[in-house]
Amino acid sequence: MNEIFSIQGKIAVITGASGVLGGSLAESFVKAGATVVALGRNKETLDVRVKKLIDAGGEAFAVEANVMDVGSLEAAANKIVEKYGKIDILLNIAGGNIPAATLSPDQSFLDMDIEGWNQVTDLNINGTVYPSYVFGRVMAHQGSGSIVNISSMAAYSAITRVAGYSAAKAAITNFTQWLASDLALKYGDTIRVNAIAPGFFIGDQNRNILLNPDGSLTERSIKVIAKTPMGRFGDAEELNGAVQFLCSDAASFITGALLPVDGGFSAFSGV
Repeated sequence: MNEIFSIQGKIAVITGASGVLGGSLAESFVKAGATVVALGRNKETLDVRVKKLIDAGGEAFAVEANVMDVGSLEAAANKIVEKYGKIDILLNIAGGNIPAATLSPDQSFLDMDIEGWNQVTDLNINGTVYPSYVFGRVMAHQGSGSIVNISSMAAYSAITRVAGYSAAKAAITNFTQWLASDLALKYGDTIRVNAIAPGFFIGDQNRNILLNPDGSLTERSIKVIAKTPMGRFGDAEELNGAVQFLCSDAASFITGALLPVDGGFSAFSGV
């Protein structure tokens, strides 16, 4: 492997590591020689994930923390630094849409559950801001680090039924640019912040919207595929290389960038 793309020996904190996307990234990172710190609220679920990573020959460690609670994140950061002496990478994977914030096909914005809006925007904005605030301090103190956030196709243009999620992911794109600029200006060129914008991947959160009970495509899925030049959904594993690239020395002059991994969805007008 070309060493410029290496993350060997890096300490990588992954929020949402027990989910599909976070789990895929965790497996990919330990295979690439990084030590993964799986961070989340459910210690039992995290322990299952970490056991799989260790059984596969990787080095991993579970830390219980809530991305919505700065105090618990600070305690987690102290524990990680005490154990490993540094934090090289933060992957802000925790987030996603929630049912209460999803409009039915016959509902409009005026029918929206405001509490659902509050929950989804809080999770997806502050669930990235708070870890960046806490672990970014560690990186500033040590003089190096890489943060990767998760934006969305919903940040590019309006996607029906998910107003709160869309607004939150648009905020993440802006926050990525803002934080990248601030940290580079204040702490130098060795702390970088970037984001990926996944296209459409079938996971636990969107399965019922994209697939019928018999496994066939829903009307929404048919529209998505028609707008995706590659003509298919993505596989979670297809995000791993892009994230590793952004965390490696190969991306040493890249900060504030949004990298779509979407099969061409964001590039295609549909006509």
